[in-house]
Amino acid sequence: MTLSANTATGAGSNTDEIVVSGGRKYKRLERPVLEYTNEIARETAPLYQKVKHHIPEIEWPVYAPYVHAINKLKKERNASILAHNYQTPEIYHCVADIAGDSLQLAMEATRVETDVIVQCGVHFMAETSKLLNPQKTVLIPDMRAGCSLADSITGEDVRLLREANPGVPIVTYVNTSADVKAESDICCTSSNAVQVVESFGTETVLLIPDEYLAQNVAKQTKVKILTWKGHCEVHERFTAEELLAYKEADPAIQIIAHPECPTEVTGVADFTGSTKGMIDYALGQKPGAKVLLVTECSMASNIQEQAPGVEFIKPCNLCPHMKRITLPKILDALLEMKEEVVVDPLMAEKARHAVERMVNLKN
Repeated sequence: MTLSANTATGAGSNTDEIVVSGGRKYKRLERPVLEYTNEIARETAPLYQKVKHHIPEIEWPVYAPYVHAINKLKKERNASILAHNYQTPEIYHCVADIAGDSLQLAMEATRVETDVIVQCGVHFMAETSKLLNPQKTVLIPDMRAGCSLADSITGEDVRLLREANPGVPIVTYVNTSADVKAESDICCTSSNAVQVVESFGTETVLLIPDEYLAQNVAKQTKVKILTWKGHCEVHERFTAEELLAYKEADPAIQIIAHPECPTEVTGVADFTGSTKGMIDYALGQKPGAKVLLVTECSMASNIQEQAPGVEFIKPCNLCPHMKRITLPKILDALLEMKEEVVVDPLMAEKARHAVERMVNLKN
């Protein structure tokens, strides 16, 4: 895997240009003056309505100049911003062109028509966008936005697993690096893991690296699931005891859990599903319902506007990696065309096959 930050101009390039991989050139732009003017207040007022329950009005003058500048720069750079559901509301509602879970973003990445993709998520998501769009410039606002699951396994680990389990298909969760995907047969997300596992028609499948996702999938299929001890640092912190305490305090609360949670947690939940599945379930509740989302807590803030009559209770576990992405960093990414995600071509070809096989899997 090669992740590089292209921040300097290429050799012999015009100082008014920024050169990125493949020799693509972008005009160097002046940094905007970030002042909250009457014009910006007027133009961003509709966007503030989407986040007014999460950002106090007195704080909006800090956010608005960045929102205005980023939306203007997107057009100048011919760029699209893809944002995961765990991004903060001002990113999710105010600058993102496409928002969704890992599967949605992977599929939408194949349809993006702009020259530039700015991935507001973590690095494996940016890599996936690059794999599916090798000719496009893919940027991530902070290269340090990692993932505990991605860090739990390497391509060498996968090669050793294949040697130890000859003939067993290897299904890799998208929360992994390109070198891990390159050693896999197919990728999956939490929303299609059962479908992917069963697509091989074999008795046994390796589902890596999330141990809890694998255990939760195993409860839904007759296929024998072999696992790896990787965990999401957000979801592994939830416990059945804390959720039962919520239920004891108010039996009417609907508990909705992500399958990256331990099985003891999903065992006491009213519903377990992918990020999109959780959202669909929550939005299907009647006005007055109380919903506890057992996942990264920004998601509840982001979908609140779609379900104004539902009360979301948030046992707030934040993803420190997702929160590295901020409006100032998005602005810098568009201005300076950084941090660019570059994947070794030979590795990318192999990894792309695993991702495309997942994206193209028929329902």
